[in-house]
Amino acid sequence: MSENSIVLERSANGLVSLTLNRPDVHNAFDDKLIADLTRVIQRLDEDPKVRVLALKAEGKSFSAGADLNWMKRMANYSWEQNYQDSLQLAGLMQALHDFSKTTVAIVQGAAYGGGVGLVACCDIALASERAIFCLSEVKLGLIPAVISPYVVKAIGERNAKRYFATAESFNASEAKHIGLVHKVIRVESFDAEVNDYLQKMLSNGPNAMYQAKRLVEFVYNKPINEELIRETAQRIADTRASKEGKEGVSAFLEKRPAQWLDAQSEKE
Repeated sequence: MSENSIVLERSANGLVSLTLNRPDVHNAFDDKLIADLTRVIQRLDEDPKVRVLALKAEGKSFSAGADLNWMKRMANYSWEQNYQDSLQLAGLMQALHDFSKTTVAIVQGAAYGGGVGLVACCDIALASERAIFCLSEVKLGLIPAVISPYVVKAIGERNAKRYFATAESFNASEAKHIGLVHKVIRVESFDAEVNDYLQKMLSNGPNAMYQAKRLVEFVYNKPINEELIRETAQRIADTRASKEGKEGVSAFLEKRPAQWLDAQSEKE
């Protein structure tokens, strides 16, 4: 499936690849791309067959941030128009961040501005060693406002203060050091290692992966008290008693591949 600026590919095992397809402008955002991406992500979130969403990009760059022609139009916007326009981008970031299944950013090249926001919104980020990152907004007299909740959450307050204010670029190694990406991969083996990583994820229980993401969101920054202890005990009891949990343990003990149901079937 193609939506002009987006290419959507599905595999039988639940992997969906969503590829930014504007290589001629380094996959920069405009209002149409933002609307298309938001709509597709929201639709995929409701699809029980989706297990992992991989966000990719065609060409040399992952995303250069805002499209120049879009920026020219914005220069003549009123405050209200700018506000409504920014809410659309904020909606895209929220839709990606709140996606119910595991999301993986596959960063093969440069990610600037809003492109960094997309990376920060994903659960996992894999980067080529040639990837470059930059929060470049202050060079234009702007700020990375709507992406800031996700970027600060990923890289921390002090790193955000540095890179928001300096607009200096940093490489994949530094991105890993500050928490923006999880794994840096050599250029010559990038595609093969990314595919291997995704396939290994898909060998896990689909409902367990879904529940694991919910678990992190539930326990993060909460005090370790009686309520939290009882809630986490209840969650592991639920998964142990589930069809998927029983199948996973049985397969492990019997030294055979597990026969997973999809997450929706488990819920039913």
